[in-house]
Amino acid sequence: MIKVTYIESDGTSRDVNVEEGVNLMDAALDNMVPGIDGDCGGVCACATCHVHVEASWIDKLKPMDETEDAMLELTDDRNESSRLGCQIIATPELDGLIVYTPEGQH
Repeated sequence: MIKVTYIESDGTSRDVNVEEGVNLMDAALDNMVPGIDGDCGGVCACATCHVHVEASWIDKLKPMDETEDAMLELTDDRNESSRLGCQIIATPELDGLIVYTPEGQH
């Protein structure tokens, strides 16, 4: 299991054990993490699983593709740490990953 910490916009921290190969959107939905909607079901067709990745982890993620980049343009608070949870797959290298959920998903 890979430990991922989701920190909500109000500062509440929630540790979730994620099975290897599962994306962060599905893990959040399965564990009722507030702030992750996942409206498209994880096919990178919306931006309702937007998260901000802790800076120290960004370089450990698979690079963003054009589709994810385009979907992130739909968010209100995109920055250099923005990623879609559906595009981050839990791997042993990501054990301890910290992500922040935005105040709202759009």
